[in-house]
Amino acid sequence: MIVVKVGGAEGIDYGAVARDAAQLWKEGVRLLLVHGGSAMTNQVAEALGHPPRFLTHPGGQVSRLTDPKTLDIFLMVYCGLVNKRLVERLQQEGVNAIGLSGVDGRLLEGRRKTAVKYVEDGKVKIHRGDYTGTVERVNRELLDLLLEKGYLPVITPPALSYEGEAINTDGDAVAALLAVSYGAEALVYLSNVPGLLARYPDEASLVREIPVDRVEDPEYLALAQGRMKRKVMGAVEAVRGGVGRVIFADGRVEAPIRRALAGEGTVVR
Repeated sequence: MIVVKVGGAEGIDYGAVARDAAQLWKEGVRLLLVHGGSAMTNQVAEALGHPPRFLTHPGGQVSRLTDPKTLDIFLMVYCGLVNKRLVERLQQEGVNAIGLSGVDGRLLEGRRKTAVKYVEDGKVKIHRGDYTGTVERVNRELLDLLLEKGYLPVITPPALSYEGEAINTDGDAVAALLAVSYGAEALVYLSNVPGLLARYPDEASLVREIPVDRVEDPEYLALAQGRMKRKVMGAVEAVRGGVGRVIFADGRVEAPIRRALAGEGTVVR
């Protein structure tokens, strides 16, 4: 099993991703595709007069503030336009793909956060009423049923809370949980950069490999700042959880999955 997470930033070639995934699928490679949609969500939110807001948490991570209207926009973009266009592309390539959100069939379940800590003007504050959460369970029975019948699942947040509410959740974490659940051979993260960069946005500063047992070395800790912290530590946890390797790779190129599996990008093993 190979799990591929396609980011939602601008510049990613979804056509190339679909062509590559379809060819691998026809060659007998079992795949799960997970996707984001952050850039388009921002655009739609602006167009609808409800611009996105982001919270910076005490640990440095940044997350989208998800009020009820933002959740509606999130559902429109992720479960609608982005998901169905990717499924459409795969169908055009001759693969019987099926789009699923975490809400469908309780595919992804987790706990809604009752309160979120964030930093504003140097002070730690608490935001309540946010529709965000962390995925803790995967409905493998549903995925196995689809895979056995020859369907390629194309999966997107949101997840479902234990109380039955749709909750915004991190797509990278979803992909990692799926990869651990299946003991995947590889987990591939495709984005609009060639991998993890030591001096972002300098693409010449690509870090080729992060050994799990050295992730706390200063040279690697320097990578785990801001948005990258969650990605690096999530990759380490996935490898420690039984995933063969995690690759951060370029989603702007032709054959992006194959190139990642061949070692292009940043490999965590």
